[in-house]
Amino acid sequence: MSDAIRYETGPDRIVVLTLDMPDQSANTMNAVYREAMAACVARLNAERDLIAGVVITSAKKTFFAGGDLNELVQVQRAEAKAFYDMILALKAQLRALETLGRPVVAAINGAALGGGWEICLACHHRVALDDPSLQIGLPEVTLGLLPGGGGVVRMVRLLGLEKALPYLLEGKKVHPRQALRAGLIDELAADRDELLSKARAWILANPNAVQPWDVKGYKIPGGTPSDPGIAQMLAIAPSILRSKTQGCLPAPERILCAAVEGAQVNFDAAQLIETRYFTELTTGQVAKNLIGTFWFQLNQIKAGGSRPQGFAPYLTKKVGVLGAGMMGAGIACVCALGGIEVVLKDVDLRAAEKGKARLVALLDRKVARDEMTVQQCEATLARVHVTDSDADLAGCDLVIEAVFEDRGLKARVSAAAQAVVGREAVIASNTSTLPITGLATAVPDPTKFIGLHFFSPVEKMPLVEIIKGTCTSDETLARSFDFVLQINKTPIVVNDSRGFFTSRVFGTFTQEGIAMLGEGVSAPMIETEARKAGMPVGPLAVSDEVSLSLMSHIRAQTLQDLRAEGKAPLDHPAFAVIDLLLNEYKRPGKAAGAGFYDYPANGPKHLWPGLKTRFENVGRQISERDIRDRLLFIQALETVRCMEEGVLASTADANVGSVFGIGFAAWTGGALQFINQYGLKDFVARAQYLSEQYGERFAPPALLLEKAARHELF
Repeated sequence: MSDAIRYETGPDRIVVLTLDMPDQSANTMNAVYREAMAACVARLNAERDLIAGVVITSAKKTFFAGGDLNELVQVQRAEAKAFYDMILALKAQLRALETLGRPVVAAINGAALGGGWEICLACHHRVALDDPSLQIGLPEVTLGLLPGGGGVVRMVRLLGLEKALPYLLEGKKVHPRQALRAGLIDELAADRDELLSKARAWILANPNAVQPWDVKGYKIPGGTPSDPGIAQMLAIAPSILRSKTQGCLPAPERILCAAVEGAQVNFDAAQLIETRYFTELTTGQVAKNLIGTFWFQLNQIKAGGSRPQGFAPYLTKKVGVLGAGMMGAGIACVCALGGIEVVLKDVDLRAAEKGKARLVALLDRKVARDEMTVQQCEATLARVHVTDSDADLAGCDLVIEAVFEDRGLKARVSAAAQAVVGREAVIASNTSTLPITGLATAVPDPTKFIGLHFFSPVEKMPLVEIIKGTCTSDETLARSFDFVLQINKTPIVVNDSRGFFTSRVFGTFTQEGIAMLGEGVSAPMIETEARKAGMPVGPLAVSDEVSLSLMSHIRAQTLQDLRAEGKAPLDHPAFAVIDLLLNEYKRPGKAAGAGFYDYPANGPKHLWPGLKTRFENVGRQISERDIRDRLLFIQALETVRCMEEGVLASTADANVGSVFGIGFAAWTGGALQFINQYGLKDFVARAQYLSEQYGERFAPPALLLEKAARHELF
């Protein structure tokens, strides 16, 4: 037998299959696994009359990590038939397990995701360690795939269509206690010994176990698609799904098709349907975009690809947060959840307590959603101390300033905090636009000053943009990188520049949408095409969220800085529109109840009718494709300029940062991958067309032209 799966028969005649892929930290469904499982299934069938049952467990920290993405990302359309046949063979192994005629139990000792959970689903009984860090689920949709090892077929038959779809369509992951309540697992165990003991006991008590769907007369829970209740749900499901994906992400639609079609046929036919859709997605470009960025490049970042080497890992013990507004409270929350003591300071105690009240509300929602216990909530809150005194910052090894975007204010609060915490502490600014090198002059030692740009809402947004100033030391950067990982966020590292990377690129998106409005393009068309391009929100809506007042303030601050540096002032066709909305129409944004949208108290927001009468010009409409391309190309081109200027140092930081930080169309795999998958020469030609039609800002940068000439990808 292969070392990848150990086959051990005990005195109770129970076979324990221990998954232990050689030379890997986690088990994956690669060729070695498939060969080993084929051998195990053949031996189980041969020894069937000699055994009482089978336990499947893992020797790794995790149970099983899923499909081998190194294999999947390389499958091309020309190889579709061979891939399809290979997947059917893999499924046949799992089908042979569940129809062995002997009870099979999954002893889940760690995370069981994707293909790992599909193995568990093919077992008659599932026991999991009662460990809140253990996760169960099918996250394939987040990588542009569907569960191809029988996950769609078995989840629908286990839970029914309605209850299975959130796990399939959203990649929903759950912890063991949630899984027990949902009916995904059957028992919990306190430790590994109890895990195996319970698995063995169940086998001996259930010698004739079969899967529910293999029992004659079995019916899918909740009914088939023809049942009235399910039919009513399915009548609106495609339109709801399309409104979310805008057709940019094929995986959710194919999952829905596989689930619904598979629920109307027998098990074997459903397996074929699932395999066909899985093959289509695997050989498609969108899955390759998503796997490349959200698996390989994201793991490269988390493994420290942008972290300076030569510094021991640093564990932050106490964080001071200056400013208890929405951002400050969110930062305090994620720090406390990461096990760090937090001092939340504001100008007066009432403001600080209001900030903690926001944090309480956030944690209460987590308790209500079963994401944490009451005891965990109380322990987290106990780590947060509110104050209006700088003296209480004593002992902090990191201070994060999160006050209003004003250079003078940021300098004052940073200097006051630094005087208390001393020279060894790191001082960070949560600024989204102000250059870090300038802000660092507020403290005696600028080598200890850095930018930590969080995104709103902090508790939900996965990214932190770390900005290295001219004087920031590598040690400070390494400590900050470790801190971001410590609070379970994804760090990208950029060099100092006005607007850094994310705010700078995000600004091109909002300004391009506003510029189109100023040209006379229909506002509903701008917003609709932005979403059809894959952006989560239209440029006018998101400008209201940011507020035109803040956008104007940042522009004024930038102009002041440029004049001081003797540089030419910025100009953009969007500025005139922003000034009109602010000064003439008095519509500064969502917070004021009026911006590009109206925000009625008793109804949904809607575009301000004045946009049509004051801006729209019937004779100035442009094609839908041009609208979409202007919004995506302007961001991709600015990302290239950031690479060219050294603001960005890696493609991984660019792609992950563009999607996680500014919501760049996820189907592309990020701003630079958008260019790669478009084809560099074709992208250059299209950019030149846009430049001729809409302005010099679309002109391809030199770096892009050079790479296109060399046939070199980013």
